[in-house]
Amino acid sequence: MDTNTLPDAIELIRLADPSQSVTVRLRSTEPTLESLGVRYYDAEAVVTSGFVNGTVYLGFDSEDLSDWGRLLDAIEEEEQEADLDEPFTADWPRSGRTAYLRFIADDPYVVEVHDGPSTQIVVSVPLDMREEWIAESRERLAAARAALGVGTQDHYGTRP
Repeated sequence: MDTNTLPDAIELIRLADPSQSVTVRLRSTEPTLESLGVRYYDAEAVVTSGFVNGTVYLGFDSEDLSDWGRLLDAIEEEEQEADLDEPFTADWPRSGRTAYLRFIADDPYVVEVHDGPSTQIVVSVPLDMREEWIAESRERLAAARAALGVGTQDHYGTRP
């Protein structure tokens, strides 16, 4: 058992292969702030590998959940395209406010964890993910939305 996981922590994102992973865990289902209908949550990005292990604070808001769903949709669409000269690249949550993930859909996938506003350290993790990772990510997103009571009317990232 991971002793760093808080009792009510929820794993929102898990990008992993057999030897390393990048996860985003909510520290609590309770928002740290709510303003104009937008809820703000505390989370942490966790990198686990044989080379480096680390955790960094990552904050996101309820609108970022929809952004993660749209990012999953865009990656899936990109994978269907025959012309992959430039890999699809996107940040989640939007860069600048807190630490964030940069997702690069290449072979292998690469997830960069950026701690831009604080230390400016970037950790790059290549991942050889299984084919079903997008479906699993959508399930994880739907479970997080349900636990948070967020965006149930917005179905981005929850395709059948």
